[in-house]
Parts: sequence; C-alpha cells; structure tokens
Amino acid sequence: MFRRLLVSAFALLFASSAQAQEPKPLPKPTIEPTAADVSYGSHDRNKLDFWQAKSDKPTPLVVCIHGGGWNNGDKSSYYGRVKGYLDKGISVATINYRLMKQANEGKVDPPVKAPLEDAARAIQFVRAKAKEWNIDKAKIAATGGSAGACSSLWLAFHDDMADAKSDDPVKRESTRLFCVGVDGAQVSLDPKVTREWLPNYTYGAHAFGMKTLDEVEQNREKLAPWIKEYSPISHVTKDDPPVGLFYTGHKEAKPGATHPDPTHSPVLGMKLAEKLKDAKVPVTFHSAGEPNKEFATSQAWLIHMLTK
Repeated sequence: MFRRLLVSAFALLFASSAQAQEPKPLPKPTIEPTAADVSYGSHDRNKLDFWQAKSDKPTPLVVCIHGGGWNNGDKSSYYGRVKGYLDKGISVATINYRLMKQANEGKVDPPVKAPLEDAARAIQFVRAKAKEWNIDKAKIAATGGSAGACSSLWLAFHDDMADAKSDDPVKRESTRLFCVGVDGAQVSLDPKVTREWLPNYTYGAHAFGMKTLDEVEQNREKLAPWIKEYSPISHVTKDDPPVGLFYTGHKEAKPGATHPDPTHSPVLGMKLAEKLKDAKVPVTFHSAGEPNKEFATSQAWLIHMLTK
C-alpha cells in the first residue's frame, strides 16, 4: 500500500513538473487576422499578424510593437486594441521581434540592434505589401508600450533606412512613419542623462550586453556611438512626424527626483517633449499629473491622427 502511494506521489510530482515547464498557449485574437504569423524576416521571431480594414480605398495602418523590456512579450498583447482601429477604418499589424535572448545567441552587437532593426524591417515589409493588403503607404503609424514604445520612437526619429540599391525589394522600402503614439516610453539609453533626470533610474544596461548602468557609465566613452545610435532622443530633427506621448503612474513626477517607477516615468516624456518642441515637431503629452483634455489614450490620439 505504502509503495503504491509513493509511486502515485512521484507520478503526480512528475506530471506537475512537466505541466509547469510547458509554455502557456498564446491568447487568441477575438477577430480572426486577415493573415496570421506572416514571416517578415529570416528569424523565427520575425512574425506578424495583419488585420485588413474594410475599405474601397487604401487604408491607414498601425503597427503595434509589444513591450517587455526587449526581454519578453509577444504580439498578442495588442489583440485587445485591434477592433477599435478596424471600426475606424484603420488596418492593424502586431509584430514579434528578436528579444535579448535571441540577440545574444546570435552574437548581435549591441544586442539592442536586433529588436530595433527587426521593427524597421517590419515597417518596410508592410509597406512592400501595400498593394496586396490595401494599405496607404503614406499613412503608416507605430505604437508600443515601454520597450515597444522606445522602438517606435526610434523609428519615428531615425533617418530613413531604405536601401535603394538592395537586391531585396523589402529593404528598398522606407522606414519613415506618418505619426507615433506610445505608452510609458523610454527615450534615451544614456545613463548619464537618464540618471540626471531620475536619480534611481536603472533601465537599459542589457541593450549593450551589460548588467548594470554603472557598468555602462564606466564604459560610456567607448559606448558613445552606440548610445547615440540607439537612443531615440538623439535622432530628433525638425522633419520628424507628430508624436503622442502617454504616461500614467506618479502624479508628482518631476526631473531630479526619485520615482516609484523610473523606467516608465512621465519625466522621460517631459524631457523628450521639450526637445520635440524646440525642434518644432508636433507633440501631444499626457500623464496622470498633466492630463491631456482632448486625448487620454494613445489609441484615441492615433485614430484622430490617421482619420482626420
């Protein structure tokens, strides 16, 4: 009897362990995509879902870039927003991209290059699909939260990465955007700058394959070209598209003070908004402490921008 109970206990323990190791199934979209798990690049993570809005003429498109610190997350995190866009005649794409794990496995240097360049490739890919998917090439926007927001801003401000001489027709397409509306965005990967704004800021070392911002700051001179290349704020120029910056959380956020969530602090948006205003780039800002009376969400702002 005791032996039988012992065997049963081990069997239950093994079953529980195996079940715990099984990956959770991804959420399913409530609206069936027009095209699901479409490969936009060569890596297994280069996949997107696409929903085509009903229209007799080419439609605007929002490309959704998920958050997760470039360490986790997937395209399903934006499934809940799809209907809101489709109802307004706006097509939607949600993308996966290489995370830090895949970047490090592939020896991408610096690792942040992988998710950012994948996002650029996704924009080029959907533009190449414009005729087939009834997309207005001139009205492609991006949105994202946290790291996905940082990626979106990088795309918005970076010079066009189109390569007119490429043998790959996708690479010949523009990476420029019509507008960008983001949530809780990081705007710089420069620890000297971010720590001046927020003394308890700790985010971003993994972008350069390092463990702490102290390590990044100690190597700041050596890393300077990468910090400049992959920090969205360093690319701001007067020809950039309109930007919507949306933050929640701490109502009393101010530069130079600590913040309960420095990674997503409104201070980051405040500082970017200052630079955008100086460059004469249209910017809409919303936070818990400084609510925008017209637009309370990035989705509402994007719908306005793409349908006006």
